[in-house]
Amino acid sequence: MAMATHLYASYSPITTKTISSNNNSDKVLSLPLPPRHAISIASPSLSLRTTIRFSISAAAGTTAVQVDGPTTSNKGPKSLPFRVGHGFDLHRLEPGYPLIIGGINIPHERGCEAHSDGDVLLHCVVDAILGALGLPDIGQIFPDSDPKWKGAPSSVFIKEAVRLMHEAGYDIGNLDATLILQRPKLSPHKEVIRDNLCQLLGADPSVINLKAKTHEKVDSLGENRSIAAHTVVLLMKK
Repeated sequence: MAMATHLYASYSPITTKTISSNNNSDKVLSLPLPPRHAISIASPSLSLRTTIRFSISAAAGTTAVQVDGPTTSNKGPKSLPFRVGHGFDLHRLEPGYPLIIGGINIPHERGCEAHSDGDVLLHCVVDAILGALGLPDIGQIFPDSDPKWKGAPSSVFIKEAVRLMHEAGYDIGNLDATLILQRPKLSPHKEVIRDNLCQLLGADPSVINLKAKTHEKVDSLGENRSIAAHTVVLLMKK
């Protein structure tokens, strides 16, 4: 689509002016310019990211218009002062499996059926950190098709997520996690779980929050057939 550029000028001491536009090649146009006259330059190849420079000469009475190609930058993605990530995980609860939450073995008649140790909280935290960094999720980095992760402790995944976070130049700003399960009650275990999570993340307890909710006996969560977790994390640039 053609774009018309209107130049309004007179024989004043104006020398240069810049307009942003878009083109891949340089063009120079010399035009006679009467006093207080408007001209329109239409070009089908101009769009809003090319630079047009034109100078007006009072002595010669002409205007020179130069169209430069788009500027490019070799810089990588802008380094953000903070990043936010969200994680979610859910596992079935089945008899005969241990129930491990935040690296702590919780006494219960059911546990998480999973390829690794099924730690729903740590999996969720890992996904939140990876998401904040703009990286693939836990299932892509530690696929359940790989036998080396069979029964692996989820602390391995947390340590790798923390390594990637530090490598990118970030620290934990704060983290808020919510566990959803009907049973068992987590009140007696919350502080132990939170303390262990702080150690794994290398974070001060003041920036790590943990909540637990039932699901009011609704669907698989409320019927003690599954457990879920949500995590939101804020990463701050070092």
